Amino acid sequence: MPSLDDLLSRIPVDQIARRLDVDEQTAATAVRAALPTLVGGLEANTRNPDGASSLLSALDQHRNSALLDGGVDVTDVDTADGDRIVANVFGDNRDRVVQTLGRADGAGGNDLVARLLPILAPIVLTYLAEQVGRNSGGQGGLGDLLGGLLRSATSGTGSGGDSGGLGGVLGSVLGGNGGGLGDLLGGLLGGGKR
Repeated sequence: MPSLDDLLSRIPVDQIARRLDVDEQTAATAVRAALPTLVGGLEANTRNPDGASSLLSALDQHRNSALLDGGVDVTDVDTADGDRIVANVFGDNRDRVVQTLGRADGAGGNDLVARLLPILAPIVLTYLAEQVGRNSGGQGGLGDLLGGLLRSATSGTGSGGDSGGLGGVLGSVLGGNGGGLGDLLGGLLGGGKR
């Protein structure tokens, strides 16, 4: 079953660290904070029929990508495409998301997060396209997939478990250490914190 830990296992943190010129621990912390936020933003978009349709169209464009084949090579990531994805996902809230994630403990600051999100976004869309292609559930299936990924993060299921997994990071970011990300995502998701 797809989980954020499964997605995380496909992300070459060491390459990202080199590309962003930071140590691996900082890159890993930033990735682990940004990943559920990006998935949460995508999930929020599926709640609007136009947003869901737009996301399915974007997934079609990433369906035949070789990005995940044999492991991701960060040099193959189209960051211009990633920048467009991030802009579409967060819209006018993009700067707030970057600033909030940048304040998360150990995430490396706003500049690092701003450069990281366009690297992660195409990887996430390619992963989702792969999963949707396996399940072919359309808009409903996509919403279920994204919701399942978020539940896997908050419940601590997957290889990370309750200690040190994405669930702990997401919980700390949403629970207060992120300085308001829970409220921001709550707004994106159309309600309060989950």
